[in-house]
Amino acid sequence: MIIEHIAIWTNDLEKIKSFYMRYFGAKSNTKYHNPVKEFQSYFLSFESGARIELMQKPQIPERENPKTEALGITHFAFTLGSEQKVDELTELMRKEGVQIIGEPRHTGDGYYESVVLDPENNRIELVA
Repeated sequence: MIIEHIAIWTNDLEKIKSFYMRYFGAKSNTKYHNPVKEFQSYFLSFESGARIELMQKPQIPERENPKTEALGITHFAFTLGSEQKVDELTELMRKEGVQIIGEPRHTGDGYYESVVLDPENNRIELVA
């Protein structure tokens, strides 16, 4: 069994789509739009077969405090293959204004990781 996709509500479909395409090599399908439901979405596909569904609908409320952890999904991780690649992508993101909330480090569970926020403040771990 594999996870088919995860879904993210967003305020700015184009901005978040560009983020995942720029930093993680995602490929996008054509935008889906249902004007009756005021719903729009993209599916982003990754080389591994994993997918993210980006969704936008005006009635979806903001999180109370997106930078604090809460119950539910707290992050997802991209494996980059080496500590050097984690360092390189973290530095590229920093230079381009992406918020780094966890500097590269070795964790107690055996990863080398940094933690960044996407444009909608979703936590992403960059791991090796």
